[in-house]
Amino acid sequence: MCESERVLVEYVRKASPPPFLLKTYMMVEDRASDAVISWNDDGTAFVVWQPAEFARDLLPTLFKHSNFSSFVRQLNTYGFHKVATNRWEFSNERFRKGERDQLCEIRRRKAPSSTGKHQPNAQAATSDHSDNDEQRSLSTSSSEITSLVDENMRLKRENDALSSELAMVKRKCQKLVDMVAVCGESRLKREKRPTEDGGRGLKLFGVRMEVGREREEMKRVLVSQSCKII
Repeated sequence: MCESERVLVEYVRKASPPPFLLKTYMMVEDRASDAVISWNDDGTAFVVWQPAEFARDLLPTLFKHSNFSSFVRQLNTYGFHKVATNRWEFSNERFRKGERDQLCEIRRRKAPSSTGKHQPNAQAATSDHSDNDEQRSLSTSSSEITSLVDENMRLKRENDALSSELAMVKRKCQKLVDMVAVCGESRLKREKRPTEDGGRGLKLFGVRMEVGREREEMKRVLVSQSCKII
């Protein structure tokens, strides 16, 4: 390869960010997944808020796997470090909100070569320290994911129990409503029950008005007859 070709290849390599960094940046930037992964308050790092959901739902869409530990290992190889102890927050000085062009400056760490034993002791100690940090990070990741899965199962069981109790309460309420409806219908029927004479005529103090008029007529007839006799 001639010098001009090497220069062109190097330019293209620097102008195009590594696919892993570009995909990670796209996930962090996506506002639809802010509940799972998003930037921190000042945009200097990103936070995986829900590791279990992140591994299950987001990783397979871009990385064709659902291994959160593998994702963390990839971050470590690109110089990211965990900046918080109580959450999965990762930072790289060139991975910033609104600075996508800086991704081209992030380089993958080179794997240790066979000549590594001839390097200075300080560099070897730094490599060992990085390996230890990665192992601790992976161990913590596995334990936290396990805890999250257990917590999710516990919440599911509690939700099922509450759903059963709610269904039972609804059935009892429906029974009460049915009983009230039946009682109301019975009372309404009793109030609308026809009288012995078929409901004809009106009552005044419990006496049919028609019956009262007939008695008055009979009284007038009797008085008239009495007057004629006299």
